[in-house]
Amino acid sequence: MRRWEYLTTPLIIHNTTAILNNFGYEGWELVQVVTGPEGGLVAYLKRPKADA
Repeated sequence: MRRWEYLTTPLIIHNTTAILNNFGYEGWELVQVVTGPEGGLVAYLKRPKADA
């Protein structure tokens, strides 16, 4: 069974592409972007968890 690890991070609106590209290079896949509790954007990412 594949196991996942997850990450949430705020997105700075003027630098969104660079932020997401950096996470993508590290193996993270964008799952969803939502409005955070204070009005900013929050990205939810996942990647396969390394075997322990």
